[in-house]
Amino acid sequence: MRFKQIFFLAIVATFAFNSSAIAQKKALTVIFETDMGNDIDDVLALDMLYKYQDAGIVNIAAISNNKGNIYSVPFIDMLNRWYGYPNITLGNVQNTKVKEGKKTSYVEYVSNLKNEQQSDLFEKELNTSSTLQGSVEMYRKILSAQPDQSVIVISVGFLTNLSKLINSPADKYSPLNGKELVRKKVRFMSLMGGDFRVENRTKEFNIRYDIASAKDVFDNWPGNIFVSPWELGGHVLFPGEVIKTDLAYTSAHPLKYAYEYYSKMPYDRPTWDLTSVLYAVEPLKRYFTVSKAGFINTDDKGATFFNKAKKGNRYILTADKQQQERMLLRFKELVKQKPKHR
Repeated sequence: MRFKQIFFLAIVATFAFNSSAIAQKKALTVIFETDMGNDIDDVLALDMLYKYQDAGIVNIAAISNNKGNIYSVPFIDMLNRWYGYPNITLGNVQNTKVKEGKKTSYVEYVSNLKNEQQSDLFEKELNTSSTLQGSVEMYRKILSAQPDQSVIVISVGFLTNLSKLINSPADKYSPLNGKELVRKKVRFMSLMGGDFRVENRTKEFNIRYDIASAKDVFDNWPGNIFVSPWELGGHVLFPGEVIKTDLAYTSAHPLKYAYEYYSKMPYDRPTWDLTSVLYAVEPLKRYFTVSKAGFINTDDKGATFFNKAKKGNRYILTADKQQQERMLLRFKELVKQKPKHR
């Protein structure tokens, strides 16, 4: 057998071992904080979480939306039902300053799709006029019922809800204020946001649309935050060909419709949000390199800066070429998997 073949089989064996090892652990309790409707990577990231839940690796305790689009939560409800998890708790942002753009988002497009009988193509219980639970109340209710240091928060959107959470007062769910509750119940946060390049640094989308909340969370969140920055997911492109050819196990797939509507096919898309899901569930050295501890500062225009400090509890994720390749293989494998309930 040639060396390359041996090397390939070793990689496959290592991957299979890592997957089975993860599956044998107690399911991780996660809350997914998303700006569903801004970019298609939110749907890909949530697809990953459903597959992890199929495998018994995670338990999605709740999904919180921070996007100011009336179709966002109904779309998430629709996904929950299609993937077989209709009882996942949902929360929605309240009094958001982030306004929806003029272009019809994929969340609206897919939510309104009809079948030949002119009924909804995908089952959903919520609609644009449904009364939705506020995210802060949802967080406080969910967190108060969890064991200490057991919850992983995955944030892939604006930090509006999380800022409001840590500033929330005691209530009927817990005598603790927001900071105390997070400190007691959250194990860590895996966050997509910011740009920490020295050259060509941008004001990253998730930060610049609610700078005040980003500052507050980076300064005051009482626990570890592992940040996957713009430059990490921006270098790992999810292939549109997978969407086109590998989701053919069903004639109507909400991810496929959303991906194809989001931009002109065929196109490959950066995996920003997927990286934060992957780190939350599989924080392996084969995928990520974690910086030393430090602090993150955000200026008044939304630029982010990382400063190493022994007493810090913020960490930046990076990945070299080989790690990026392994990461992409994992993304593709998960998205290709047929959902358990389909």
